[in-house]
Amino acid sequence: MDAFIFLVLFSSTLLLSAKASETNCPMVRCAPGAPKIQFPFHAKGLQQHSFHPSFELACKDNATLIHLPSYGDLVVKSISYDAKRLDLLDPKNCVHEVFLNLDLSLTSFRYYYVVKNYTYLNCSSRLSPSFTEVPCLSGPGHHVYTVEPSLSLPDSCRPVKTVAIPFLYSPYLSDNSFGLGLSWDLPGFQDCEAEGGHCDSKYKTGLSSVAKDKVFLITMIGICILGIAMLSVSFLKMYHSKKIHCQPETEETYPTEIEKSYGDYEGLKPDSDHTDKVKNIKQYETV
Repeated sequence: MDAFIFLVLFSSTLLLSAKASETNCPMVRCAPGAPKIQFPFHAKGLQQHSFHPSFELACKDNATLIHLPSYGDLVVKSISYDAKRLDLLDPKNCVHEVFLNLDLSLTSFRYYYVVKNYTYLNCSSRLSPSFTEVPCLSGPGHHVYTVEPSLSLPDSCRPVKTVAIPFLYSPYLSDNSFGLGLSWDLPGFQDCEAEGGHCDSKYKTGLSSVAKDKVFLITMIGICILGIAMLSVSFLKMYHSKKIHCQPETEETYPTEIEKSYGDYEGLKPDSDHTDKVKNIKQYETV
């Protein structure tokens, strides 16, 4: 009974911990007016909960930063939780350098805009004015362009990489943010924004469900172990009780039978006085 009570209390504690983890995602900002940081994002060193490394943000010099593998740090311009949109700024002011090097397959994000395959060319000489050079990637002796993959390569150019990006380079779209919109998709999760930055029991799947599943699994394993232990104890008690019940009957019966047999045997043995009398009679007759 004590073990069962302990198991119930332990399970209740785990369930309360899982519930607390659901609601423990308060909203923070790196600075006044900066983007709100809440689930699924978390601010390194400022929030306890951590969903996934891809959603980790950092505060530096009042700026909100996100580190993306294969490229580095980008500034978070805004986060729309209802649209699941993350708008970024490139500190180097070269969006196409980000497009060229960023590998979103290493993250939980995808481009918010429709993407299309384009090829980056590195040319030793400038092409005709019909091609627009990417100035932030070009330099003395090399000129970088973005073109359709089906284009026949000029003799002075070699392909660098073909990547799926939102658009070709254009001087009209050359700021450090246009096109750097990312999105995420977490099936089963509902954003905290509608709840004022607090997670609640509306998360029926995902992390909270995983926590609850673990608690349920641990509870069931504990119940099974407790059940097996209780059955084992019951069988041992039954066996011991039966053994104790049988032992007195055997011990009492066996000596009793011996004693009865011995008693019958004693009844058949000649009495010593009677033997002496018989000897005296024989002696008397002899005389």
